[in-house]
This record gives sequence, C-alpha cells and structure tokens, in this order.
Amino acid sequence: AQFLKEDYQGKLDERADDYIRRIVDACQRMQGLINDLLAYSRVDARSTPFRPVDLNDVYDDALVMLEASIEEVHAKITRDQLPMVRGDRAQLSQVLQNLIGNGVKYHGEATPEVHVSAQAHNGGWRISVVDNGIGIDPQYHALVFEIFRRLHTQNEYPGTGIGLPVCRRIVDRHGGQIWVESGEGRG
Repeated sequence: AQFLKEDYQGKLDERADDYIRRIVDACQRMQGLINDLLAYSRVDARSTPFRPVDLNDVYDDALVMLEASIEEVHAKITRDQLPMVRGDRAQLSQVLQNLIGNGVKYHGEATPEVHVSAQAHNGGWRISVVDNGIGIDPQYHALVFEIFRRLHTQNEYPGTGIGLPVCRRIVDRHGGQIWVESGEGRG
C-alpha cells in the first residue's frame, strides 16, 4: 500500500488517490490493532516479579511518554504524593500512562486537567485518576473494559479500544480492582 502511494498518488485520477489513501489508512489501523493485541497478550508473558515501586517515579515515567500529547492540548497534569507499592514497574507505568492519556485525549472544550492521588484503603492503596473530560454514561462503565469496545468513532477520538482492557488485565495481575466513576459530561 505504501509503494502504491509513493509510486502512483497524484498520477491517477482523484478516485484512485482516494482508494490508495483508504488502503494506507486501513493498513495503519490494522498495524495499530496488531500492536495493541500484542501488548494485551504480553501482560502475563512479559511480566516481571513484583518489587517495591515508587508510584511518584511511575507517574513521572508516564508523563515523559505522554509529553507530546500533553503539550499539544496544554493539559494540566498534577498529583499528590504517591505511595511505594509492590508491583511490576513497567506495567504500573503503562496503567498510569493509559489512564492519564485518556484524561488528556477525551476532553471537551475545556483545557484537560488530570489529577492522580492515593488514599490508604483496607491495608492497601486506592489510586485515583480524576479528569475534567467528557465523561462516560454509567450504562457503559463495564463495556469500556472489554477489548476493542469503543464508545466513539475513530474520527472523533483515535484509538483501538484496548487501553482500558490492558489496564484491567494489569490491575488484576496485581490483585487490585479498576472501575469508572463518571457520568455523561462529567470526567
């Protein structure tokens, strides 16, 4: 598809150019799906033994990975002091990256704001990622954790619908729970 685009785009009629564009776009979406499926399947396969992990460092790692998208929309990302936990640092970073990234991506007209906090809870920690985004209607709360389940079109918000299922899989591996508290228009 890339060769067709390089060799023939602009040399044929507009209809052919449109077909080439569609083919290339579909191939790129398929590559994204394949990469995301690999990430989903690797949650268990590429896991490391649990060690003490400073979630403040994990948060910093996530922000480095999201730097371009944060700057693009001038998002405000903040945190409270986060605890030390036992876990797989790379996977915990992926969870925070996905959750903060969703807060940055799924915003309305307002500048995105995301805040990460932690509260001691039943001998463990409850980590919260709160945003001012578009929210999720309660009827869809469980669906967002199903693989490839998207609530928006590709044109509205890009993605494959695998980010939250990966988060759930990682959180399950760590013996935790993940859920949504939101409403339509309320992040």
